[in-house]
Amino acid sequence: MTSGITYALVGIFGLAVLFDYINGFHDTANAIATSVTTRALRPGIAIVLSAIANFLGALTGTEVAATIGSGIVSTPAGNHGQIIIAAALIGGISWNLLTWRLGLPSSSSHALIGGLLGASLAALGGTAVHVEALMSKVVVPLVGSPIVGLLGAFALMVLLLNVFRRADPHRINQRFRRLQLVSATYMAFSHGSNDAQKTMGVMTAALVTAGILPTFKVPIWIMLLAAGAISAGTAAGGWRIIKTMGQRVVKLDPVHGFAAETAAATVIVGASHLGMPVSTTHVVSGAIMGSGASDRFTAVRWGIAGTIVWAWILTIPASALVAGGAWVLLHAVVPV
Repeated sequence: MTSGITYALVGIFGLAVLFDYINGFHDTANAIATSVTTRALRPGIAIVLSAIANFLGALTGTEVAATIGSGIVSTPAGNHGQIIIAAALIGGISWNLLTWRLGLPSSSSHALIGGLLGASLAALGGTAVHVEALMSKVVVPLVGSPIVGLLGAFALMVLLLNVFRRADPHRINQRFRRLQLVSATYMAFSHGSNDAQKTMGVMTAALVTAGILPTFKVPIWIMLLAAGAISAGTAAGGWRIIKTMGQRVVKLDPVHGFAAETAAATVIVGASHLGMPVSTTHVVSGAIMGSGASDRFTAVRWGIAGTIVWAWILTIPASALVAGGAWVLLHAVVPV
């Protein structure tokens, strides 16, 4: 192959599209679980709506792509850098498939970040990691965004309950069931604005390592490819995780669903604008817990919530370990 295009680069793009597709069906629950559970939207309509909004959201910026592709780790030129990127994607894909099989709403974003860290550390050691950017762009949002989502949904629910405290419950449910069409679309749009950019980042980084792009700048065709892949995955659905998110953590009414989706989407859109690759799964899970806890603390099934939290904690180290192992294997068979 010529002009910088190698078999390794083609393989990376195949893995990246696969990761983006899996991200879509793995995280479908982020956007539609509450709307389906509260019967605001039929599953088929919710999935189509989510896929379209995901696609549009993915085209709104590249700040998160820049953080993933060039802000967290240094990737050397040539096959060496491409092996690192391929191993990172393998780590992220492996963890996503495992947690999807178990029905756990873990973070695709942090699976990819863990993969990048694991592969880079295995290949280059600690000098490859941009520690300051990792702390400010990843670690702080990792801890803070679910808390902000939880508190935001809790506060919005308290406000709504006070505003409509004398209204007929049945009428309120009907109104908020219709409003969930808006909040679910907003949630899906925010998901695309953050999650699809991660794949844009690794694909663009791969083009830079191959010498095809002189500097890190996401081409429009990469944006369209990533947006299409995540939308196709969203259309495929992820029913195991939808059940966990929408039914097992807390019993949701339409007003709870509206509050959770609105609060979570607002946090995610803000993070996207700041170039922070937050976990949309973490944020919406926290928001669901916050909206449920506004009724009473015991409304949340904290045992299930605890299992989800453990999945969050394990995501980065587990995907990093798999990616490190993948780098060792790829490095042994692919010439550098």
